[in-house]
Amino acid sequence: MGSPFTVARMSCVAGAAFRIKGRRRCAIFHARFNLAGRWNRVISNKRWTNRHVGRHRRAMMLLALIGLIATPPTGGAAADRPRAEHPVTLAFRARRPARRYSVTVPIGKPRPAVPLPRIEGPDDNRLPLVVIDAGHGGHDPGAISPHNGRREKDVTLAIARAIRDELLASRRVRVALTRDDDRFLVLEERYGIARRLKADLFISVHADAAENSEAHGASVYTLSEVASDREAARLAARENKANIINGVDLGAHGDAVSSILIDLTQRETMNASAEFARLLQREASDEMTFRTTAHRFASFVVLKAPDTPSVLFETGFLSNKGDAAFLASASGRKKVARGVREAVQIHFARRLAAE
Repeated sequence: MGSPFTVARMSCVAGAAFRIKGRRRCAIFHARFNLAGRWNRVISNKRWTNRHVGRHRRAMMLLALIGLIATPPTGGAAADRPRAEHPVTLAFRARRPARRYSVTVPIGKPRPAVPLPRIEGPDDNRLPLVVIDAGHGGHDPGAISPHNGRREKDVTLAIARAIRDELLASRRVRVALTRDDDRFLVLEERYGIARRLKADLFISVHADAAENSEAHGASVYTLSEVASDREAARLAARENKANIINGVDLGAHGDAVSSILIDLTQRETMNASAEFARLLQREASDEMTFRTTAHRFASFVVLKAPDTPSVLFETGFLSNKGDAAFLASASGRKKVARGVREAVQIHFARRLAAE
């Protein structure tokens, strides 16, 4: 409860008396005030009361008088005097630090670029170069078969080696593997190797897994920012979680021109990738089983090289007993490799004829 002067000021301001419909009503601010030494006289505006104003006239006059006495002057010399600050406030003010502090955290040296793999095949730079990427590796095992316990990283490496051997036997292309052992590569490094080698085709080999053990068959994915279906989106999200275009100097052009050049190059690359995907399904269908809708689209990171035709080849389902046994056998891997070889040869023969 405040001082009686404060209460008196509030009461005298809030108090009012007026006439409504021929009856006098009084609304007084709710307050306790000291009248004749007593603190229990209460006048309230919580509800309208039919009272005679004269009964409270003495109290109203007393409250008004006390309020006038307690009200500080609003002008004159007292108003012109500067307000004194409390000594505690002055002592509490922040002071500028005497010296500045800095924290230095070593971040280490930049990671060196991944060494380029050896290019195998005829020593002829005119021959097209195919880069084969064995998915996963190192601490990333990929999918694990519930039937034979085979890990995807081991299965894909064995298939990549089989494809390399078949392509080298044709003597028509050169071949390089992104990894030829059990090592981990981030996704950008995989297609980065193909770009640094100026590859003509990039094939990323994988083996899928699904909750439904009946799902089986191979599929081929090409790049698209919009997935062809929910399953393609799910697979792309899972794979992406593991983490100078065509000789044109983009630095010589403005941002708008560079963006147009990249867009045109990537459109051409995506068309070439889709053409090879259809070839791969057609040529390998005699050697292995494909899904009903074999050519699919998703936004895989490993397919985002803007100037290298790229496909992601899901060779089967390790979660399916038949597919797992097929991919684990040497005969099954050889069939996969033969299908890839036929598709690669036709692909480059068409491109050579178009030039």
